[in-house]
Amino acid sequence: MRDLFTLLIPLSLAAVAIVLAVGIYSLFRGGDFGRTWSNKLMRLRVLAQFIAVLVLVAAALWRANVH
Repeated sequence: MRDLFTLLIPLSLAAVAIVLAVGIYSLFRGGDFGRTWSNKLMRLRVLAQFIAVLVLVAAALWRANVH
């Protein structure tokens, strides 16, 4: 299980960073693309952050109980 968290933590953090970068890009690009995607991507970022926090808390609890 420890190997699972060492994989999930960087993946979840990378997902947040990617969604944030694309969301900021769409926000500053403007036009139809910006109107269509900036708000959706920021909502997706909040969801990705929530999942990342859950993964981090689960890893901390797992590692505290294992040791």
